[in-house]
Amino acid sequence: MKRNLPLLTFACVAIIFGSGCSSSGWGDYRGQLLGMQDRPEWEPVNPFGMVYIPSGTLHIGPSDQDVNNSLWQRTKSISIQGFYMDDAEITNNEYRQFVFWVKDSISHVLLDHYQEEEEGQETEVPLLDWDEEIDWDDEETRSRLEELYLPASETYYGIKAVDTRQLIYNYRWAKWKEAASKSNRDKNIADFIVEEPVMIYPDTLTWVHDYTYSYNEPMTRQYFSHPSFDDYPVVGVSWKQANAFCTWRSDFWNDWRRQHDEVQVDDFRLPTEHEWEYAARGGRDQAPYPWGGPYVRNTKGCYLANFKPGRGAYPEDGGYYTVKVYSYAPNDFGVYNMAGNVSEWTSTAFSENSYSFIHDENPDYRYDAEESDPPALKRKVIRGGSWKDISYYIQTGSRHWEFQDTAKCYVGFRCCMTFLGRSMSDF
Repeated sequence: MKRNLPLLTFACVAIIFGSGCSSSGWGDYRGQLLGMQDRPEWEPVNPFGMVYIPSGTLHIGPSDQDVNNSLWQRTKSISIQGFYMDDAEITNNEYRQFVFWVKDSISHVLLDHYQEEEEGQETEVPLLDWDEEIDWDDEETRSRLEELYLPASETYYGIKAVDTRQLIYNYRWAKWKEAASKSNRDKNIADFIVEEPVMIYPDTLTWVHDYTYSYNEPMTRQYFSHPSFDDYPVVGVSWKQANAFCTWRSDFWNDWRRQHDEVQVDDFRLPTEHEWEYAARGGRDQAPYPWGGPYVRNTKGCYLANFKPGRGAYPEDGGYYTVKVYSYAPNDFGVYNMAGNVSEWTSTAFSENSYSFIHDENPDYRYDAEESDPPALKRKVIRGGSWKDISYYIQTGSRHWEFQDTAKCYVGFRCCMTFLGRSMSDF
């Protein structure tokens, strides 16, 4: 019986044979163990807009004010590997780049803009020709792209607009934990690759349906589209949409690096719950807030984050809803708004007692929920609190959750990337 290569083994083989090494030049070794020569050079790449978070340890568990959770969230010492993290939440304009890329890719498909295969070149999927220009003013072009836009009967004030339901991104991800199981070692690689279509346009109606008895229609109409909100955090994005963005961001950068013969980088992803908490503390272990604490005002009486002061004095901290992502001072790691503004998605599945069973090295708890699973299994951890939360929920140790298929006007996200190596000082 022929045995299939497991996924992890295949990945290693692909890396080896993709390095460009050949059988020529073996005489240069003089019979000595020198390692493979002519390997690509590697220097740590600091992704634009990210800061380096060095490895370290922290203590997790209930805060002094969280008496009830002390019964199942036991205090625990954990260690975190070094990683990069966005210094601010993903903005409307940054997410809009993703939206427009999807729109343009669909347009290229409808216009049959594909690369011509060179002699001897074979690809399973035809590659789009991004160098082909789209003449949006051409009558024939507009006719071929008609299905991308709303029909006349659904237009608002007669304005021609893109049908956001058509903006679907197919992203792929691997089930590494399943692939690592001994019972799955004989399966095909394709059994662990998941491709999932996701509508990626933010749910702008969250501003209305999250607050029934509040006048938020202007935010629904303008928050994501108007340039005045370009530097504000994107909201109305589900957990799956956030993951799709991370996948697209990885492919977008690695495609460029591949074209310029540069080494590929690890994937962008959502931070784990404890990576997020470690970054939020900024090296101040057991501090209740990113700036230390225990107070939410500085010595001049100014609030240090965007949250809900008192019993509803929203503007007292300088923001009514969300604020620009670089508002307020960063913590000691150089990360902004780890308390308040918007709550942030993590990759971690929510479980009340996860602190009792997670590992103390890069702890994480994940569950890939199926559509048929009960709602309780679709909960994902959100951290940081938001503009609508009281001060307790913006503490670094406070935990909450939302369903992975929901979107809220107070939940956004930021990306991170694992640092490849021990420390930046090694390079």
